[in-house]
Amino acid sequence: MIRPAEPADAEAVARLLDAFNTEYGDFTPGPERLAERVGELLRSGAILVLLAEDPPAGLAVMRFRPSLWTETLDCYLEELYVAPGRRGQGLGRELMDAAMAAAQAEGAAYMDLGTAEDDTAARSLYESLGFSNRAGKPDGPLNYFYEREL
Repeated sequence: MIRPAEPADAEAVARLLDAFNTEYGDFTPGPERLAERVGELLRSGAILVLLAEDPPAGLAVMRFRPSLWTETLDCYLEELYVAPGRRGQGLGRELMDAAMAAAQAEGAAYMDLGTAEDDTAARSLYESLGFSNRAGKPDGPLNYFYEREL
């Protein structure tokens, strides 16, 4: 079962996000601070979070922005996470299918995302769903995703 998160789900979302960052050795402000921030963002409508199962075993976090090129929205899949004990059972694919459907329902015509080069399971999932890191066509130039703190 995949469902949209509500502000009351902020603690569950925060626990999953904290586990995600901890697992990969990335910074996390901790589940308490994350719950506050996630609650704020959910209440304001700045993010759409989809939760898988009850209690939640996975999530997809999305942000929307107006497209420069069309009169639709673009969707950025900020996070996709499935708890380690639930991986390999199709939950990530269910979340991605639901995320793409939710993005279309919100008016998005485009979705982008980023993942680490060594996260081969995620890359395989995204590529099996038609996402590409090649610009324009299968033999197009390689796309890069850059980031930095300001």
